[in-house]
Amino acid sequence: MKIKVVTDILEQNDQLAEDIHNRLSAQKIFVVNLLGSPGCGKTTLLERTIALLRHDIRMAVIEGDLFTAKDAERIERQGVPVIQINTSGGCHLNADMVDSVLEDLNLEQLDLLFIENVGNLVCPAEFNLGEDIKITVLSVTEGDDKPLKYPLIFRESRATVLNKVDLVPYTDFDMAAAARDIRGINPAIVLLPVSCRTGEGVADWCNWLKQQVYKKKMRGTANGGD
Repeated sequence: MKIKVVTDILEQNDQLAEDIHNRLSAQKIFVVNLLGSPGCGKTTLLERTIALLRHDIRMAVIEGDLFTAKDAERIERQGVPVIQINTSGGCHLNADMVDSVLEDLNLEQLDLLFIENVGNLVCPAEFNLGEDIKITVLSVTEGDDKPLKYPLIFRESRATVLNKVDLVPYTDFDMAAAARDIRGINPAIVLLPVSCRTGEGVADWCNWLKQQVYKKKMRGTANGGD
């Protein structure tokens, strides 16, 4: 009985996520579900990305957080629309939460919608939100053992942003081992080393992301593939 209930929840979520995806695809909006642990640098990556792309791409952000609006306040200072969803302790966003706030965005004025999920390497990977792609941010300070400990999130992601690479000399993080493990889980994944603090690699990340947005604009289909 418990297995059936969980299956029903996921099926209902997937059905609503597909509906969200179709609605946003009809307006050629590229949607990124941004995943990663607390403190990996998701919000800082968004700040850097918005600063570089805001004149080329019309963006908005849905922020997921347990209780606070601290990340949304940071995004608001970047001058793009942002909506906060507090899960009141829930460890992930679901499609119903995203659906409930879409009407608060001017979708006709968007090319790219970021959904920054709750900081967690487990549950957010299970719940589709209507996105084109999932992207996982992994910081080197978390350790290079995380891909093998949490393989689903890397299997589900189109790209992994390896953040805080400027700190590699001060850690035991093995870049080669992490890349090998991530590609062993998902051979097609794109690896993007960055330092949001120094700016290293951020331009490459933004160029890759911009290509995905433009591909969807050109294609106007549901799949934002490489």
